[in-house]
Amino acid sequence: MTRLLRALHDDADQPAAVRDAQSAISRHDLLGRASALAAGLAGRRMVAVHATPTIDTVVAITAALLAGVPAVPVPPDAGELERAHILRDSGAELIDPAAAGTGQAVPDEPDADAPALVLYTSGTTGPPKGAVLSRRALAADLDALAEVWQWTADDTLVHGLPLFHVHGLVLGVLGPLRLGSRLVHTGRPTPQAYAATPGSMYFGVPTVWSRVCAAPAEARALSHARLLVSGSAALPVPVFDDLVALTGQAPVERYGMTETLITVSARADGERRPGHVGVPIPGVETRLTGEAGEDVPTGEIGHLQVRGATLFDGYLGQPDHARPLDPGGWYATGDVATIGPDGWHRIVGRASTDLIKTGGYRVGAGEVEDALLLHPAVREAAVVGTPHPDLGEQITAYVVADGAREGDLIAWVADRLAAHKRPRAVHLVDALPRNAMGKVQKGALR
Repeated sequence: MTRLLRALHDDADQPAAVRDAQSAISRHDLLGRASALAAGLAGRRMVAVHATPTIDTVVAITAALLAGVPAVPVPPDAGELERAHILRDSGAELIDPAAAGTGQAVPDEPDADAPALVLYTSGTTGPPKGAVLSRRALAADLDALAEVWQWTADDTLVHGLPLFHVHGLVLGVLGPLRLGSRLVHTGRPTPQAYAATPGSMYFGVPTVWSRVCAAPAEARALSHARLLVSGSAALPVPVFDDLVALTGQAPVERYGMTETLITVSARADGERRPGHVGVPIPGVETRLTGEAGEDVPTGEIGHLQVRGATLFDGYLGQPDHARPLDPGGWYATGDVATIGPDGWHRIVGRASTDLIKTGGYRVGAGEVEDALLLHPAVREAAVVGTPHPDLGEQITAYVVADGAREGDLIAWVADRLAAHKRPRAVHLVDALPRNAMGKVQKGALR
């Protein structure tokens, strides 16, 4: 069968197939180091990798995949409790990529349905859960993205994202090793590092692109790129517009999650629409349902479900690793969205935090946030629903702004959206709480 990391086995070598902030490695040497390490992993149930943004992490993950042993990337900044939970829950043993010998043969390719990665993802309650991703799901997702992004061996991918999430690890590392493109990891995703690194594709989260836009000279240096890809959270419309103005091209937005990989995306050769994430990739279907599971009319907000070849196998430690699917094979993402007549998706946000039920209306927090971000004084905005004795929930905004007043911001939104979508309260704050991928932690606001 076709190897998962097929480009790693190509006869044609690249002197610097992978670079990090300090060094580089060829495909030939990467395969040699990883094969030697893989020889010592044979027979292990699961291994953990200290996922620093370095070539050592690439070697260790590659070795586990060659050996057919599921790999658990551990965030290097994980606190003592989180790290202990991941290692205890997975039963994985940390491996040292520097401990490998040399001269080992490349192992045979494991079965396509074998688990490849266990990525720990935080839910709304309880400790993080390990999502089990098969080799088949990884291959299906990367091949579909290669088609929609026209991603080839001629590309050079540049990013500085963490190597323990889908975005930075699956797309940002396994993508190049499967498709043959070169990879440059900048260590950190700063505007200066991106501008100083030639490439054809750049990956970033909204926080990265916001900072790029705040550095106009660095942003203009990316005008040569073929694709600027944004994901892991919704890209604010003002940042989308600023990227267009500064780089001459609109970013490609996409949607996915750990349990589904990337399922929806704009196309490299198609329209890129602000506030939207495109249409399903090949091999994936989507639908919207209401509170009782009924179909949702086109254009209305509903609960997003997906099915297809990219879905995870289940959560580690659950009975038979069973996936929480309905009888039709649909997975409930926990996100709410709208789908237009042309199939374009707009992600409203998490059903638990971003769908606000106020006075009989259902309001998406993202729409209100986008309106606030159009105000010239507003730098960041997060909107949540908070308890209200009459409305059920009221729209409450937390805003980072220079010189703005609460009443002015409420009036600003009321002038641009329906009256029931205006915030009832605006709290001016110094910063919004965010996780490592730039997502606002709305639970902390509450």
